Amino acid sequence: MVDKNAVSSPAEKDPSDWVTGEEPATGPQESYLSTLAQQAGAEVDTDGLTKAEASRKIDELKQETGR
Repeated sequence: MVDKNAVSSPAEKDPSDWVTGEEPATGPQESYLSTLAQQAGAEVDTDGLTKAEASRKIDELKQETGR
C-alpha cells in the first residue's frame, strides 16, 4: 500500500552522472551563478565551466546565501 501522506521529492541525479554534464555550462546557469556569487560576496569564474561543475557551484552558493 502506498502512503499518501509521505512527502515525495523528485529524484536528483548527481551532476557527475549527467549524460550532458561535460557540456559547457548554459547561459542561464552562468547568469544564476554570477547572481549568487555576487550575493555571497564571492568571485566565480564561469569561463570553461561544464554543466555539472556549474550545478555543483550553484548548490554551494545557494547554501551560503540561504536561497
